[in-house]
Amino acid sequence: MAFDGLYLAACIAEFQERILGGKISKIIQSEKDELQLFIKKEKNTEILHLSANPSFPLLYLANEGKTAPITAPSFCMSLRKHIGNGIIQSIRQASLKLTEEGLERVLFLDISHRDELGDVGIKHLAVEIMGKYSNIILLKEDYTILDAIKRISLSQSSVREVLPGREYFIPDAFHKENILSFPIEELYTLLEKDSLPLWETLFQSFSGLSPLLARELCLDAGLPIDKISNTLSSEEGMQVKEAILAFRKTIQEKDFHPVILYEGEKAFDFSALPVQQYKGNPAFSEEYIASPSALLLQYYGNKERDDRVRQKSTDLKKQCHTLLERCNKKLALQEKQLKDTEKKDKFRIYGELLTTYGYSLTGGEKELQCENYYTGKEEKIPLDPTLSPMENAKKYFEKYDKAKRTEQNLLEQVAESKKTLYHLQSIMNSIQLAESAGDLDAIRAEMGDFGFIKKVSGKKKKQRKEDQSKPRLFRSSDGYLLYVGKNNQQNEILSFQIAEGKDFWFHGKNIPGSHVIAKTEGKDLEELPDRLFEEAAELAAYFSSEGSSQKVEVDYTQKKNLKKVPGAAPGFVIYHQNYSILVSPKLKLEEIKDFPW
Repeated sequence: MAFDGLYLAACIAEFQERILGGKISKIIQSEKDELQLFIKKEKNTEILHLSANPSFPLLYLANEGKTAPITAPSFCMSLRKHIGNGIIQSIRQASLKLTEEGLERVLFLDISHRDELGDVGIKHLAVEIMGKYSNIILLKEDYTILDAIKRISLSQSSVREVLPGREYFIPDAFHKENILSFPIEELYTLLEKDSLPLWETLFQSFSGLSPLLARELCLDAGLPIDKISNTLSSEEGMQVKEAILAFRKTIQEKDFHPVILYEGEKAFDFSALPVQQYKGNPAFSEEYIASPSALLLQYYGNKERDDRVRQKSTDLKKQCHTLLERCNKKLALQEKQLKDTEKKDKFRIYGELLTTYGYSLTGGEKELQCENYYTGKEEKIPLDPTLSPMENAKKYFEKYDKAKRTEQNLLEQVAESKKTLYHLQSIMNSIQLAESAGDLDAIRAEMGDFGFIKKVSGKKKKQRKEDQSKPRLFRSSDGYLLYVGKNNQQNEILSFQIAEGKDFWFHGKNIPGSHVIAKTEGKDLEELPDRLFEEAAELAAYFSSEGSSQKVEVDYTQKKNLKKVPGAAPGFVIYHQNYSILVSPKLKLEEIKDFPW
């Protein structure tokens, strides 16, 4: 990723144009490490998205806001107190010296704000884009820490504590120079000390440079990328100086041209300036984007969202996995106990044989040998010598009755455990298919409704329409609509509300998975193309727990043949008339986005 100091400088230039002087009208913390500041400037409202996500630390002007949680986190409340309704006085990028301009990957928003007494003061919001060490920190005017989205104690980091009351500083881990203020006349001395390739020397010597940008500086100087630093002639050293001076002028004049780099159709890097090191290679191409924010939104696309979903689904997966293990162990124990009840008929036969042959006993015997008139074989029946023959017979009949009652209870328990196990397996499959926070919320609600996890209490906040969980919709090769449920609630709705009598329902045979509804437009079976059934079955196989298998058997039937299972979880159906087809799981059809639901 090329989110280097230069790209941050490009973002700041955009922010200065669009939000400098604006008023912070709203602050939400949509995630534990993510903020959105709503900034009113003149008649426009801009949304500044700030993320300290270790996988995707980003900052950009967003197109739309996110949903605020019901209860605001403490850091969000602290921001509302100290900078809510504040005015953004300056937007800058500092060096290790906090008041000096540099290319450190740290954004400073200097915000004026009135306190409880009405006095105007300055607060700084520092946004650190530093990979897994990224953070968002609120500072007093004297750079004392007020709060942070990630508090870091001394036990977590020996380099720097990020706690209220501590003095803020930018860690200097690599002792790099500030390329914007470094005495240019000393450059040749710096370069001649190093025997590394020139680009690597530049990368290791100056803060804010990515390897990509360091290589570009070499090319801007008219030198090979692999040129060794301490072999530069005085003329070549002068060329490097001129390239750095031109680089400084570009930043000063804010002459940025955001570009995405492609290898084939895959975007693999981006830059705030044109890139020449891949010129002439037909496998590479570039796309210039209107603004730094627009580039980040396009480059990362769904990556940031998918990473959030993956993070959020991890806890649900762990909980579901634990429940599955517990249910499997419980079922195994019940089945073992059920197997033990198979001895019940032996107890009944012992009682009957004792009733028939007990007259031959005189008392005190430890066993009775007699013919089993059911099998014609000799039978040895253990006896309690302290009991009479009839009392022993009664004891065996009581054991039989108890085993019979136990068997009946266990049969019911095994059936219930199998139903629960299948339900949990279907939930796990739904978690795997989840594409948004709304999908996970629907799954979490289902797990709460059925007692698998603690149900969230309190008033439920209404979801925005765009945040609600939606099924997937595809168009078959012949133009028919194919709905695919992503969780049990959607499966229920698709099968019993969206589907109509002649529509066809598809589902992996005896395995958890999505319900697929093929809308047939009221046509009879004979009027429908064979390809429709194959494509719908491939979707049902793909969105099942066996989606990675070579072949999957899929049942299908008309909606009119479906019935709900009384008392079962949503999405569970029974049917007695169906066809089956063996297909390879595939996802090859056109998907329809943004459809009414």
